[in-house]
Formats: sequence, C-alpha cells, structure tokens
Amino acid sequence: MMNIQGIQLNERAETLLRLLVRRYVSDGEPVGSRTLSRESGMDLSAATIRNVMSDLEDLGLIHSPHTSAGRVPTQLGYRVFVNTLLKMRPPDDESVREISESLGSMKDPDELIGAASDLLSDITRFAGVVLLPGADHAMLRQIEFLQLAEDRILAILVTEDGRVQNRVLFMDHKYSPGELVEAANFFNAQFAGRSLNDVRHTLLLEMHRDSDAMNRIMRTAVEMAGQLLGEEQAEVGVVVSGETNLLSIPDFDQLEKLRGIFDAFKTKQDLLQLLDKSMRASGVSIFIGEESGYSALTECSIVTAPYQADGRCIGVLGVVGPTRMSYEEVIPVVDITARVLGNALKAMH
Repeated sequence: MMNIQGIQLNERAETLLRLLVRRYVSDGEPVGSRTLSRESGMDLSAATIRNVMSDLEDLGLIHSPHTSAGRVPTQLGYRVFVNTLLKMRPPDDESVREISESLGSMKDPDELIGAASDLLSDITRFAGVVLLPGADHAMLRQIEFLQLAEDRILAILVTEDGRVQNRVLFMDHKYSPGELVEAANFFNAQFAGRSLNDVRHTLLLEMHRDSDAMNRIMRTAVEMAGQLLGEEQAEVGVVVSGETNLLSIPDFDQLEKLRGIFDAFKTKQDLLQLLDKSMRASGVSIFIGEESGYSALTECSIVTAPYQADGRCIGVLGVVGPTRMSYEEVIPVVDITARVLGNALKAMH
C-alpha cells in the first residue's frame, strides 16, 4: 500500500492510476473504465473499476473533464504517479549516442551549451532550457564588512568556488565594528549557500519592505549587501531552444496559455528563478503545474537537473513541456544530458 501526503492507495488503485496516467499521456483522451478493464490484465469488472475510479476522484487524483465519461489525471495525480508509481525508461541507445557524440566533440563552451539546449528540445520535442554558468549563479559562501572610514565600508564577498569580490561602499550612517559583524552574521545566516542571483532578487524585495519591520542590523545588512550586488539585474544567462515545439501540442491550444509561456521564455526572469532553485538540488527536480510558483507556467511541467564540473554545480538544464508528458522518458534524458554536459565542460579546462 502506498501512502503519500496522507493519501493511501492499495495495489489495485495503484495499478489503475498508473495505467490511466500512461494511457492519457499516450493519446491525450480521457480514459474510461472499459479501457482500463481491457488493458489492466486484472480480473475486474467494469463496475468494480468504476468504483475504484470514483475513489481516486474523491482523493483528487483524477477528474472528469466537461461531460466526458472518461477521467484524466489532476496535478496531484501526476505528482503521486511521479513520486511513487513511475518506472523509469532508460533512453534508447541512439539517443544516448547522439547526446554523447554531439556534446563530446565540441570545443567552444558557448556552442556546447547551446547544443545541449537544442538536443533536449530535439529529443523530447518540448522546449530545452540551460542556465549558463557564471558569477551571477555562483553560490555565496560568506560576506564580511570592514570599516574604512566613518562613511566608507569595505564589503568582501566570497563564493563557494573561491572567487572574491571587493567593493567600497559609501554609507549615510556611521556603524560600529560590532554592528558590522552582526550585520555580516545576519546576512550569512540568511543567504549562505544560495546563488548570487537569488540573493539579489530577495534583497530587492527586502529593500522595498517597510523599514520599520526591520531592526537596525537587518537594515544595515540589506543596505550594504544591496550596494555590493547592485540593484540592476544582471543579464539573464538562460538559453532556450525549441519553443515552437509547444505550438503543436494540443494541451496548449488556447492562445492565452501560449502567450504566457512565451512571455516567460522571452523575459526569462521566472525561468531564471526556477532554475536557481534547482541548482540547490542533488539530482533531477520536477515541477508540476502550479508547483513552479509562476502563473504563466501552471499548465507546464519542468524537469531540471544541475550539471557539474570538478564536483561543483555550475549550472542547470531542463525541459519545459505540458503536464501531460512522458516523465519516465524525459527524466532520464535530462539527467544524462546534464552529466554529459558537465563532463564535456570539465574536459575543456
């Protein structure tokens, strides 16, 4: 018996939910009890299967679109399927060979990253995305503030890969050495281990909060770190390929849905924040529908994986497609592409 988020399914319900999701992913049509009875291989009547489907619907795992007699998975249904019922299908030998040969033969890092995005798009027939390696995506190790004069402070920022940024900050207030230490400690406790871009984004929000809600140390940390990282958003280093693949997917048949998705691809800011989250993951991350946290992507699923060089995470790649995707095929492709890209970048240095 499976138990997730308080949901308990017996073996019969698991089997039918798995079959329903796979069938719906395959042909995009609501799945009826007769289809499940015919294809399940279980000695169950259509009436029994209807009862199980009714239970699954009560649990919020499937629903009936419009007046159709069939059922389709909900976002929660996909999540249960991915977390507990998924049986991964390794990419076919041709796809693995294509990934290895295409990325392994390149000598220019920019071309390599663009090729990785293209490959993800070509193999999955969805949109491929790659977050470029760069200082803006480096992970913060610590920050330190040192008094130079009454109105000047030296800010020292160290990233996890050992890079150091120094900047002299001009302040309107005088701070004691003890306050500077407290401010640095507060900042490090809040942001150590997060990407610089993520830190910048959070600081911009904090700087627009009511200052009365923050004590002097918090305001000091936010003000000085904001100066160090700058209020201007660095150029977004995200490569997107194959956006037009989404035009042929029936799930995105409404113009308004596509407009929101393409706006996200164009501005890239939502994608950047989402990929930043994935950099802190140890393996493949899957965001289904509203889990992304961005309204433009609520009809999408995003499968991502970080890529590494010398044991250090330097970027993230992934696929953006409909929630109705073949997760067991897409996940291994994303995982293998991330590994091959990391190895290829490592070989260049």
